[in-house]
Amino acid sequence: EEEEEEEEEEEEGVRITPQLLKASTGEFALESILLLRLRGRGIAHLGCLGDCANLEWLDLSGNAIAQLGPLAALKALTVLNLARNRVASLEPLGACQNLQSLNVAGNRVSSLQQLRCLTGLRRLESLRLRDPLARLENPLCAAAPAYRAALADMFPGLKALDGERLSGRGSELYQLCRDLDSSLGRGGGGTGGTEPPRAAQPWVEAGFWEARPPRRSSIMEEAYKQFGEVVQECRELSRRADDTIAQAERALSSRPDPNSFVF
Repeated sequence: EEEEEEEEEEEEGVRITPQLLKASTGEFALESILLLRLRGRGIAHLGCLGDCANLEWLDLSGNAIAQLGPLAALKALTVLNLARNRVASLEPLGACQNLQSLNVAGNRVSSLQQLRCLTGLRRLESLRLRDPLARLENPLCAAAPAYRAALADMFPGLKALDGERLSGRGSELYQLCRDLDSSLGRGGGGTGGTEPPRAAQPWVEAGFWEARPPRRSSIMEEAYKQFGEVVQECRELSRRADDTIAQAERALSSRPDPNSFVF
């Protein structure tokens, strides 16, 4: 019955067509579309979206999408936003080998088993199932409060879950805040014991907040070099032009007959 309801919803909603994609992006060929934003369009069926073979960034949030089949063809896709839709099965996304960021907050994912299809995505770094600010979540978030720890084990390469860092720069601060909340929740400061307070320790290692010098790639270095050469060449051309103009002015001022056209 649920499948029949989803099919009816898809028939009633908007279907993605080549005309819709070309009108939204201004591109004449679907293969040329790299970035696509179709938020809140009432889309229920992805239609020909799979023909956008080179699509890298896709925002389909706020629609009525339940089936993701065409997305399996998007091998170059790196960022996908499906927040506030009707998705229960993420199976087609297992073929999106380059996917790095996935937002499915506000959908119908109800179990950890429905996320196992994503474990083969080696580049997946950010996953969002819940968005407290937008009041979006999946049934899984309420049914399994410990889902965060389970997902951290299921996806060892994950760096951010529900907008919070799991690893990398900044994760130490999140862990510190959690530890602090836990200690306050146990009432550690209200026991009235006679043990002297411990000396305050820094939250992070020394130098953690110091700005790091920007990294410049070899491409940027070569671009700077070529730009400098062009500027130098322009200066040399300007100097030669000034000399030529000065010579012409001297030649004109030294003519014996002002009415003569001979130089």
